[in-house]
Amino acid sequence: MSGGKENASLRHEAMRRPHGRLAILAAGFLSLVACVPNADRVDAALDVPEGYRAAPRGAADAALPPLDWWRGFKSSELTALIEEAQTVNLDIAAAAARISQADAQARVAGAALLPLVDANGSGTHSRSSAATGGGGAGGFRREGNLYQASLTASYEIDFWGKNRALLEATRDTAVAKRFDREVVALSTVASVANAYFLVLAAQDRLQLARDNVKSATRILNLIKQRLEFGTTSGLEVAQQESLVGQQLALIPPLTQLLRQNIVTLALLIARPPERVNVRGGSMQRLAIPRVTPGLPSDLITQRPDIREAEANLAVAKANVYAARAAFLPSILLTGQDGFSSTILRSLFRPEAVLFSAAASLTQPIFDGGMLLGQLELKKGLQEELLQAYRKAVISGFADVDSALIAVEQTALTERADRAVVTSARKAFDIAETRLREGTVDLVTVLQTQQTLFQAQDALAQARLQRLQAIVSLYQALGGGWPPPEAQLYATADPANPWGNIRP
Repeated sequence: MSGGKENASLRHEAMRRPHGRLAILAAGFLSLVACVPNADRVDAALDVPEGYRAAPRGAADAALPPLDWWRGFKSSELTALIEEAQTVNLDIAAAAARISQADAQARVAGAALLPLVDANGSGTHSRSSAATGGGGAGGFRREGNLYQASLTASYEIDFWGKNRALLEATRDTAVAKRFDREVVALSTVASVANAYFLVLAAQDRLQLARDNVKSATRILNLIKQRLEFGTTSGLEVAQQESLVGQQLALIPPLTQLLRQNIVTLALLIARPPERVNVRGGSMQRLAIPRVTPGLPSDLITQRPDIREAEANLAVAKANVYAARAAFLPSILLTGQDGFSSTILRSLFRPEAVLFSAAASLTQPIFDGGMLLGQLELKKGLQEELLQAYRKAVISGFADVDSALIAVEQTALTERADRAVVTSARKAFDIAETRLREGTVDLVTVLQTQQTLFQAQDALAQARLQRLQAIVSLYQALGGGWPPPEAQLYATADPANPWGNIRP
């Protein structure tokens, strides 16, 4: 008990001395700083495989997709549509506007690191009231002028880096918006390609349906001739007429599909549908590009959605740093320099000069837990964005593998369907020849027609699925692969891409 009294008396004595008071205040400040939680290390713990399971042999060493990957389909019309969409698409334009907003926000945040200077000028004419005793002796009113011109400046010393961290957060937000634009642009390019392929598929299927109507009608006429000679019955005629009707019924929905996909293309290139004319052609005229995926580790620095998630995580980390720095004192410097005079002509004379300078320090002591709550909020958001980043990376690997599987299997499906069409056409030609000779039953002819028509339509759809699978693979890979110096910014360590952000 006596020791406690001695310590209390020593502290009381120290407070009476200027240096003692400063020492106690410094000790209290250091104890407050020690209460602020330390920065948490962010670890993504990414599991990056050495290669894709569905990748073909030698894919890692093969050439990566170029930036203008759509030229690999060898369609000048598709190239023109995609290049037009890249310049006029409204979604891309909106994403570019968001970049401008983010850049402006970064400029606003950067202003806190610079002094704030204002120019002030005023002129006042006043007269006092004699009734309130302010008029001087005898109750006379006092009347006069006051002129002032001055510059005021204020500057917050960013000793703890709070404002710098907020600036870094806005800059990383601007980077994220740039990657968001790349995401929108890639999605737009893929949408244009898929819509164009749907137009070609509808044209191919329409042509097949019209050709099948002609073939079925030709067989119908042969059956009707046999009916006239009494070698067949009305049942066979009705069955063939039903088949002709089925093929005719396919034409309206395919025409609708064709026109609607042209409307979709018009929206993607920001034109009214009435001003868009798609020549189209046939899917069979398109080349099939060979796509090589590279390595999974490359995907982390290539896909714009992964880079956007990375930039958002950097924003969260900078915000955590700023929230932690808010616990510490803020130092503000203010100053004023100018002139003040009651006579305008003497306003700028040496005797009218005025100036003032001040420094203030503000230390949060008790705020009801607001600062701590804000810190916990920012840390919670950082953890959420960390998981979003991890999911984006894993989703990227899964998208590439799924697209590689689709490319492989749709190629096999198209090859098998093409063989079916070849056999079915041969069977149909033989059946039609024998029908003219009268040596085949009409059931066989009907079956061979249906088999051929269905096989042709299945082949057209298989071709479409293969083309769409290739586009999906390009999209999963993040589009074309620019050279390293052309990337927005490089990441040295894919497992810790935000390591350049200070803790």
